[in-house]
Amino acid sequence: MSTDVPVLSYADLLSDEPEALQRCAEGIAKGLGTYGLVYIEGHEILRDEVLALYDHFLALLERPVAEKASWGGGDIWYQRGWTPPNTEQAVVADGQPDFKECYFAAPMPLDPLCRRWFPEVYIDNVWPENAEAFRAAMMHIGRQLHRLGLALLRACERALDVPAGSLTGKAEGGAHVSRLLKYLPLDQAAIDSGSFEVGGRCSVLWGEEHTDFNVLTLLPGGCFYRDGDRDVPDDAGGLYLRTHPTPEHPKGQMLRGTPPKGCVVAQVGQQLEVLSGGRFLATPHVITAPTEPGWTRTSLAHFVHLNGRERVEPLPEYRAHAGAAYAPPVLAGNYAMKTLVDIGLAPPDALGRLGYRHYDRLAKLRGED
Repeated sequence: MSTDVPVLSYADLLSDEPEALQRCAEGIAKGLGTYGLVYIEGHEILRDEVLALYDHFLALLERPVAEKASWGGGDIWYQRGWTPPNTEQAVVADGQPDFKECYFAAPMPLDPLCRRWFPEVYIDNVWPENAEAFRAAMMHIGRQLHRLGLALLRACERALDVPAGSLTGKAEGGAHVSRLLKYLPLDQAAIDSGSFEVGGRCSVLWGEEHTDFNVLTLLPGGCFYRDGDRDVPDDAGGLYLRTHPTPEHPKGQMLRGTPPKGCVVAQVGQQLEVLSGGRFLATPHVITAPTEPGWTRTSLAHFVHLNGRERVEPLPEYRAHAGAAYAPPVLAGNYAMKTLVDIGLAPPDALGRLGYRHYDRLAKLRGED
């Protein structure tokens, strides 16, 4: 089923002209309120540069596992460098890990105090040796996507009729991170086990249904590969999203989210849903595999986060009618830690670091007595 997700112009996002402001406000209200996403055209991100980055990434993944394991690891909760296959799982995945391997890098400066408070989340980048072109490309495109995200957040401030900086100010110095993903090839047996229905056919979920926990996610478009060549498989593979529930569709509708050619996808994360008091919808979405074996898919996502010292709570203008679902408030850094535990990237004992160490200290002193 096709969607009528609004397509916003990057030029309109940057404009202060009344007509442009009105177009953006209407598109944001419909796109972020119904689908949890919009498409953005006319941006500065070149498709050829994205594809070149994917080529660099795929070449790196051919290096020995022992070398890749030195790029980050569990000690920093896989928040920089390489994430091995079958490591991360969605919160509602019943223990099924996603069929993917990833690479994380932070393209923007990090808040110095957050680096002390949340050291695994606000950590320096980790880079492979002899990969200067990969590093330069990932940082360049990550910064472009971040600028695009900030432009959309400024437009969201106008659409929500809140003071300038209500969203962008809270994101300054956040743990913004860019993530490259390679979804793994599946054999016929795995495909035959698929249970996600797409157009009357069953497909396998490369990535289980989830919502992102950040503010905004920017996606410049993935690419499918098989036998070393870029190609286009059947239309069963790719991004699918669940729309906002309605009386007619109380569980929402699962719709294909593939954007028009040349557009970047911008998705709402949980933090923006909370900030807007539920006016914008965090996008439940899945990544499905094609119904033929042997395909892989490479993609890039840039995640815009709140600063870790900001509170995740509805903005004052939306607090009165937000409801209990968005209470009590929590620091964005703590929100990130809890989510990383839930999806299997951080150890469960990480939650013991949330500032409540006095009980353990007293118990130790009493034990010494």
